[in-house]
Amino acid sequence: MEDKKIIMVVDAQGGGLGKQLITGIRKEIGDVRIIAIGTNSTASANMLKAGADEAATGENSIRVVSKKADVIVGPIGMVIADSMLGEITADMSVAIAKSDAKRIFIPFNNCDNYIVGISDLNIAGLVTDAVNEIKKIVTL
Repeated sequence: MEDKKIIMVVDAQGGGLGKQLITGIRKEIGDVRIIAIGTNSTASANMLKAGADEAATGENSIRVVSKKADVIVGPIGMVIADSMLGEITADMSVAIAKSDAKRIFIPFNNCDNYIVGISDLNIAGLVTDAVNEIKKIVTL
């Protein structure tokens, strides 16, 4: 049985945020297992190319992997049903929300959801903050 912490990276559309997260995690955190879950095959494939150990696509993959993940990271829309242009189903958002994993949310103002106070934040800074938080969690 592996002792590596499991980091589940969730992304939609083209997987761009997931790629940045995986690149940052690989650079800053050594011995973890990254499982990329895309809401579509393009997102999954791009995250796999970025260095994920494994990748899968869709609702059932989110349900299964969220049960064994130690950390789940992705855009805040991953827990909002019908967000990310409808790519997040209610079952996906519930599975992530009910997981025992630590959840790290990247805030984005899109898909009819507005998060107050993030207008001056850039993606690179948010990814760095997320990776630093993951590092704290997995090195406890």
